[in-house]
Amino acid sequence: MEDLQQQLAILRQRLARIDRKYAAAPPAAPRATPAEGSSIEQLISGEVVRTPHGEHFETEKLWERHRRHGSMDISDLAELPADLLDSLSGGAIPASAPARWAFLDTETTGLAGGTGTCAFLVGVGAIEPAGFRLRQFFMRDYGDEASLLWRLAEHLARFDVLVTYNGKAFDQPLLETRFRMCRSQGAPPHPFDRMEHLDLLFGARRLWKLRLESCRLVELENQILGVERQGDLPGEMIPYCYFEYLRTAQAFKLVPIFHHNAIDILSLACLTAIVPFAFRSPGTAMLRHGADWIGLARWMQQAGRREEALGLFRRAVEAGLPDHLLFRTLWDVAALEKRLGHGEAALAAMTELAAGRNPYRAQALAELAKHYEHRERNHAMALEMTRAALAIEDSPGLRRREVRLRTRLARQAAKLAL
Repeated sequence: MEDLQQQLAILRQRLARIDRKYAAAPPAAPRATPAEGSSIEQLISGEVVRTPHGEHFETEKLWERHRRHGSMDISDLAELPADLLDSLSGGAIPASAPARWAFLDTETTGLAGGTGTCAFLVGVGAIEPAGFRLRQFFMRDYGDEASLLWRLAEHLARFDVLVTYNGKAFDQPLLETRFRMCRSQGAPPHPFDRMEHLDLLFGARRLWKLRLESCRLVELENQILGVERQGDLPGEMIPYCYFEYLRTAQAFKLVPIFHHNAIDILSLACLTAIVPFAFRSPGTAMLRHGADWIGLARWMQQAGRREEALGLFRRAVEAGLPDHLLFRTLWDVAALEKRLGHGEAALAAMTELAAGRNPYRAQALAELAKHYEHRERNHAMALEMTRAALAIEDSPGLRRREVRLRTRLARQAAKLAL
């Protein structure tokens, strides 16, 4: 008991020393204030917007109809059909004019999400008769967040459809969290429950994952739209630059972030003119590579559109494919021909696969064995195909087939001998 009292006395002495140390410390330096000509409203054309819940900064940019973004004419966006997103969304967006689509992207204080991550810059793009208009909502400091969210909700009331890139996993959940956390500061309920959400990432991956090492938006922008960014700020550097701005009040650090966000949203809009069209009208899709046709064919096959898938697989073969894709595609063609009841075409495709060395040769030989056994009743040919398959790949099923065919041929031989 005495030892415990001594330990408590020592602890009290240490706490007292700590209190004296910080009681004598000078007050913390005030947050940096912007120098003349370095605030965000002086560097970027825009305005400080006052709302019932404070202030924040907004800026607007218009890409006129006559301009291009890589291979895409801005004027083409306004001509997109109202039912373009129907097939891609599984019928969730049956008819909505392009002017009612909001293209959204956020820049955040962290890339992992979570309740501590804020969206300090939110960009919303819209298709208009004049071109493509972008409005960006910026949080100059954490105190601006409730005002920003209030205006964002007000702005999104004009739209029925939300279009994002990986927004279902990141942007929308993050913004919903921020709306909930700022309710006590006057932020309204989030507007996303009433909006249909199309996340273009899923369709883009289906189309291009076989050809491109990455389906990041900036990669598609370069490979599909032909846009080469100059001096772009890497996404992983954006949170760091924002924190540097908060520490130093030097707004020039933010200019590349505004540009990065703007180009992301413009590219998202242009890709929306490509990906849904491919799913809606596969035969006229704007694809140039065989691997892309395979991606679209597999997409059609999963959707139950088998005839279209078969035509796209054949188109991919005609476009030229590396071996690792060619043989899998020939196998898919043969399997689809069989499933669709195209017996002769399926037999020809299986025979082609069985003729040369490839990863699907044993499977093709096994299919040919089934054909000769059950369709043509040519047990000798079926046995030959089975043994050829066994020489490549042993399996219990092939062994049973071999025994069965040998037995049948032996019985046939015995009947002929009588």
